[in-house]
Amino acid sequence: MASAPQNRPDIVLIGAGVMSATLGTLLLSLDPGLEITCFETLDACGLESSQAWNNAGTGHAGNCELNYTPQRADGSVDITKALEVNAQFDESRSFWTYLVRSGQIARPEEFIRACPHMSFVTGKQDVAFLKARHDAMSAHHCFGAMEYSEDPAVIAQWAPLIMRGRDLRHPIAATRVADGTDIDFGALTRNLFSHMAQSGQTATYYNHKVTEIRREPDDRWHIVARHTKTGKTKSVSAGFVFIGAGGAALELLQKANIPEAKAYAGFPVSGQWLRCDAPDIVAQHDAKVYGKAALGSPPMSVPHLDTRTIGAQRHLLFGPYAGFSTKFLKRGSWTDFYRTLNTNNVLPTLQVGKDNLSLVKYLIEEVLQSRGKRFSSLLNFYPAASPHAWKLAIAGQRVQIIKPDGKKRGTLKFGTELVSDADNSLIALLGASPGASVAASVALQIVQTCFSHRMRETEWLRRLHAVFPFYGIDLTIDRDACATSRRETAEALGL
Repeated sequence: MASAPQNRPDIVLIGAGVMSATLGTLLLSLDPGLEITCFETLDACGLESSQAWNNAGTGHAGNCELNYTPQRADGSVDITKALEVNAQFDESRSFWTYLVRSGQIARPEEFIRACPHMSFVTGKQDVAFLKARHDAMSAHHCFGAMEYSEDPAVIAQWAPLIMRGRDLRHPIAATRVADGTDIDFGALTRNLFSHMAQSGQTATYYNHKVTEIRREPDDRWHIVARHTKTGKTKSVSAGFVFIGAGGAALELLQKANIPEAKAYAGFPVSGQWLRCDAPDIVAQHDAKVYGKAALGSPPMSVPHLDTRTIGAQRHLLFGPYAGFSTKFLKRGSWTDFYRTLNTNNVLPTLQVGKDNLSLVKYLIEEVLQSRGKRFSSLLNFYPAASPHAWKLAIAGQRVQIIKPDGKKRGTLKFGTELVSDADNSLIALLGASPGASVAASVALQIVQTCFSHRMRETEWLRRLHAVFPFYGIDLTIDRDACATSRRETAEALGL
C-alpha cells in the first residue's frame, strides 16, 4: 500500500484491474498532483479478468475476430466494428509507447509480444464469407497487410498444427495479420500499479471491499470499504469515482443509487479453456487462430487456438467453452446475480431471458458437455491433438450488459459501456470484450467526458498530446498518420 494519507482524494478507483490501472496512470500523466485512492477486494492487483489465465490476451484489434464483421444480406461484409476496435487498439499502443518512452514501463517485452492473428474456416459457405471479409478489409489501409490463402501448404506454414492430419476434401481458407500481439494484461496491471505507488500520489487498499457509495451534501462521494479479514472500515470523500471492478461493477453502481443505472442488469457467462504446456507441441504453433462461433453461442465463445506467453513460458490455450454461472466474478459468490435484481431491472432481465432461450439452453449444454465432446471441438482446429497433452482450466467470468430500453424491456449487449451520473462525477465500466485491449481508449473517453473542464487547460492538452501524439486524428481516415503511429509504436514496444 502506498504511504500517501488520503481521506479526501481527488480520485477513487474501485477495482485494481487493468482498467483502473490505465485510468489512474493516464490521469497522473495529465496531472501529477492528483491524489488517488484505490480499493481492491482481493489481496493484489490484476487477479480477476486482467489475470493472464482469465483472458485470451489477444490484443483485440479486429484482425481475426469474425464476429466483428457481420455479413450483410447481399453477401458483402460490414467492417465498421472491426475498424472501430482496430483504431482503439492503436490508442492503447500509443499509450504504452508513451509509458515506455517516459520510463514508466522499463521492459515492454514483459507484457507484450508479437504474435500473428489468423482467422480459419472450413466449408464452402464459410470460405466464401472469409474471402469477402478479406476483400473488404484488405482494401482499407488499417488492414492492408492482411494475407489470404486457400492453399493448404501456405496455411501449414502459417500454423502447422491446424493442418496436421486434416481431411483436405473440404474447402479451407485462412487470413493472417503478421503484426498481431499477445498480451499479458496481468503483468501490465502490476507494472502500472507499481509505478502509481512509486509516485507517492496513489494509495491502494487491498483486501478492502466497498460497502457504501453515497452522495455528500457538497456533491462529493462518500466511500466506505471494509477490510475482508479484520472487519475494520476505511472511509474517504472523493471528488470523482471510477468503478472498474469487472463483474462487480454492476452491484457497486447500484450502491451509488444514480438514476441513470437503475434498470441495468447483468447476464453472467462463465468460461473454460483447454490448456497445453508440452514444449514440443507449443513450439509448433505461433499464432492466435480464430474460427466461427457455433450458431446461438455468445461472441465470447468464439473458438480460438492461442499462443500465450506468460512469464517466460509459452503455452497453448483452446476455447473458451462458455457456460452459465450466477457468479459475477471468478472469485465471487453464487448469489451475485440474485443480489443485483431489483424492482427496476427484474422485468428487463426476465424479458432478455425469454428472448434468448436458445442462448440459455446453449450455455447450460456447454456446462454439461462431457470431456470427450469438449475435446472434439479442439479436433476441429487441431485434428492430430492428443487428449493426454491437454488439461482443463477455468477462464475468467464475464458479465454481459442487460440494457433497459425505457419500456420495461431489456436488450442483451455484447460489449462494453460506460454509465455515468448526470454531472459525470461517478462513472462505471460495464460489460466484457474487447475490454482490456481498448483500456487506453476507454480511459481517454472517461477523461473527455468527466474532465471536460480540464480539457480547456493548455498544460493539460499539452500533456494529452504527449500521451497520444495523434489525438484528434482519425487513423481510419488518415493513412499516413496510421502508418507513422504503427511504425513508432512497433519500434518502442519491440514488436
